[in-house]
Amino acid sequence: MIEFFTSPVLRAPTIGTMLMSFSAGIVGVIAVLRQRSLVGEALSHATYPGVVLSVILAGFLPEIFFAPTILIGAFLFAFLGMQLLDVLERRLKIHNDAALCLILSLFFGLGILIASRIQVTHGLWYRQALSFIYGQAATMTDIYIVIYGALSVLILGFVVLFYRQLQATSFDPVFCKSIGIPYRLLDQAIYLLLALAIVIGIRSVGVVLMAGMLIAPAVAARPFAKTLAQQLALAGSIGVFSGFIGNVLSYHLSEEKYPLPTGPMILITAALLAFISLFFAPKTGVVVRYIRRRHYEQICRMENALKALWKGLKPTLNPLIRNMLQRRHWIDEKGTLTKAGKERALQIVRLHRLWEVYLVHYMGQKVEKVHRTAEELEHFLTPQLEAELLEILHHPTHDPHQQPIPGGSR
Repeated sequence: MIEFFTSPVLRAPTIGTMLMSFSAGIVGVIAVLRQRSLVGEALSHATYPGVVLSVILAGFLPEIFFAPTILIGAFLFAFLGMQLLDVLERRLKIHNDAALCLILSLFFGLGILIASRIQVTHGLWYRQALSFIYGQAATMTDIYIVIYGALSVLILGFVVLFYRQLQATSFDPVFCKSIGIPYRLLDQAIYLLLALAIVIGIRSVGVVLMAGMLIAPAVAARPFAKTLAQQLALAGSIGVFSGFIGNVLSYHLSEEKYPLPTGPMILITAALLAFISLFFAPKTGVVVRYIRRRHYEQICRMENALKALWKGLKPTLNPLIRNMLQRRHWIDEKGTLTKAGKERALQIVRLHRLWEVYLVHYMGQKVEKVHRTAEELEHFLTPQLEAELLEILHHPTHDPHQQPIPGGSR
């Protein structure tokens, strides 16, 4: 692994893409929170004509100016796209999605038009411009480390200095305007951050894939973060990890005669981490929520069976439900309620009838329609909420159907 940071061939692609992914992750968090994810897609495509024109200009300059010229040209056209987007939305009153599509297609089409022209006249320039569509991280040189490092520091410094303002405008823009925070100026600054992040990334992952690098780390970090600072730190770390692993996979798979470009491998790594996060996050993951829901359903079936036994019915107990009841010592081996089982059944009936009283007298629901809702609520009423209900309802003795409410508490 050390060779990826020391080898003259591998050093620049590895460090450069890690810096790119770090910046994209941080800026992507802000874009996602402000519901401006598609702006990154539009601005990344808007950079392409700037790239093509800069390639032509750089052809007349010394080689040392090639990389800065390309990046400056890309940034200028991203900035131009940003200004046109603002004009379309605010002055011409075009809806956001229509304006984004127009900017994306107009600028990208212009870039392809210019590139098609130089394809005939200057083939070398065309190949250099074409590499920015899908990225070409493997050919990066040490100059990109310096440039990307400086841009990453600039982005990180802005976020640190204006963290409170970014936090406020991302979650409550109306309040920010009321206390005098320059919301529009900050919004423009965030667009500039997006443009910088895109400029950093187009050399490594390309114009087409750059929007994915803005979104994937932010999506991967969100289920694990409780605050904006945590999300920014996690997204930046996930971006760095994705940049490194993408380089490692691309390099080793190429050695195994499976040549895969570095840029797409970085994006695939980040996207895979995002899907893992969405599916397996401890609290909000799809798999975890499914397991919790299945567990809750089993608890409901078990307590409904217990309640039916208390009422003198003979419900059909499947092996799982029977085992759950026996492990809690609520029924014996014959399926008869134990003393603990009767007490628990009384608690469930009590909670059910308390909820019915609340739904009828405080929620205004009809008596004949509250049973099903109470059936769902009776399984997760906490002792604190039960005490509050009793206080609100003045310790009722009968439910709306005039059935007695059993005494006792959880």
